[in-house]
Amino acid sequence: MQFAPIKKYRPFPPIDLPNRQWPSRTQTEAPMWCSVDLRDGNQALAQPMSVGEKLEYFEMLVKIGFKEIEVGFPSASQIEFDFIRRLIDENRIPDDVAIQILCQCREELISRSCESMMGAKNVIFHLYNSTSPAQRDHVFNASKEDIVAIAVNGTKWVKQYTQALVDDGTHVRFEYSPESFTSTELDFALEICEAVTDVWQPTDENKIILNLPATVEYGTPNIHADQIEWMCTHLTRREQSIISLHTHNDRGTGVAATELALLAGADRVEGTLFGNGERTGNLDIVVVALNLYTHGIDPQLDFSNLNDIRSIYERCTRLRVPPRQPYAGELVFTAFSGSHQDAIKKSWAKQKPDTPWDVLYIPIDPADIGRNYKAIIRINSQSGKGGVAYILENVFGYDLPKLMQREVGRSINVMADKTGRELSADDIHQAFLDEYLNRKERVAITKFRSDESDETVSCECEVIIDGQAHNLTAEGNGPIDAFMRSLDGTGLPKIEVQSYSEHSLGKGAKAKAVSYIQIETESGLSLYGAGSDNNIEFASIKAIVSAVNRVLAKK
Repeated sequence: MQFAPIKKYRPFPPIDLPNRQWPSRTQTEAPMWCSVDLRDGNQALAQPMSVGEKLEYFEMLVKIGFKEIEVGFPSASQIEFDFIRRLIDENRIPDDVAIQILCQCREELISRSCESMMGAKNVIFHLYNSTSPAQRDHVFNASKEDIVAIAVNGTKWVKQYTQALVDDGTHVRFEYSPESFTSTELDFALEICEAVTDVWQPTDENKIILNLPATVEYGTPNIHADQIEWMCTHLTRREQSIISLHTHNDRGTGVAATELALLAGADRVEGTLFGNGERTGNLDIVVVALNLYTHGIDPQLDFSNLNDIRSIYERCTRLRVPPRQPYAGELVFTAFSGSHQDAIKKSWAKQKPDTPWDVLYIPIDPADIGRNYKAIIRINSQSGKGGVAYILENVFGYDLPKLMQREVGRSINVMADKTGRELSADDIHQAFLDEYLNRKERVAITKFRSDESDETVSCECEVIIDGQAHNLTAEGNGPIDAFMRSLDGTGLPKIEVQSYSEHSLGKGAKAKAVSYIQIETESGLSLYGAGSDNNIEFASIKAIVSAVNRVLAKK
């Protein structure tokens, strides 16, 4: 890196737009969407998709709801040409879906591209040429006039060669891209778009698509929005034009640039699922669409089975969706922080059906996109009582008293510290069972029976203490009191019950009961025990034994 003063780079120039309107606008509806996964995305893969994979991917895009799908560059390779022919010849394209192809401004390539689309019902011919000063100087050594002539001649050839498609009953639309639009002088971008539009002669019924790509992202999102608004306000035939966006993510702000450009007047968005594309990738359509959804706007795309979509994407592209990718990543609905876990648990408990979503730290209901609630809270050494309690309750059914949540949470944190890794839900469950429900050292209860008479309850029980069996009897004001009195004289610590709660573990007649009992010793030690059994009375006795064993373990 260079250090100040940095002379190697320069800031991107601002746009002279003193009366800009986009900052005060609000998005109220979804744009038109065009998936470019099968062309722009596919060309960026180390191993491009096979025809079979592209067919599967195309069917997925249709199922999601895309009405415009760029399917390839048919003049570039036979594989691309054959894929498009299979889509048409095998009637795989729904009547309301338009396939889009990409082509350079060369007559033989335009002719070949039109051959690939014969028999299709709806097509978009996407023509492009480079327009930026750097492209003009370094690549083409051409003047502005030369570049305009390339675009104009290309448009004339498209109009000529698509006539056969039109005569055959195909609905043809035309899209033009001044490649590297955001790096092109705005007045020149306008000039070349106007020249192309003059040739194509769009109508209100068949508008021209003017795609204004951020082929490489150089400026900030607000500058991109200014560029789009400038074009929208200066185009002669704005009402006969569809302004399309195609952002890349070189600065990591492709989504923001797209959202602001939609406010600036754009009508249409090109992008890919999960942002696959050259270098840092294309716009992630999933993110923009679900951002709209979380603002109450129907995105017109169905991502209710996002896990299945991700699975097909990963299999066909051989790429992996990063764990922190918005909405789709493995960890995006996961909280390790204790305070976050507690807030999620409490706000989720108060979330009512048919009310606006308001769960802290989770901007969308994971169920709406087919995600699993169980993965929301994950446990490591940074986690707190709320997260542990959430997992024990929502995965295994244990509704711990609040004070017990702290106790269990501390013990799980100690365990996470010792292991130095994330703990799974099964790890937490097993630790809870070992610490509370399955303890048989140094005391175990093997038999218990109680009888109620008048105002007292008598009990008979068999207790194993340090391997020695004891047959005990006692009376009390209830089964728990009678059992605790029966332990007098055994040498076990004297305890007093502080609180008691219970609930069923599961549903139905065969559901077990679980009891939680907080006790305090003569020395002031306070802790919990837990017990589970088909008989609620025996579950509470087991909870007492659990607490006694925990006292003995601490001693």
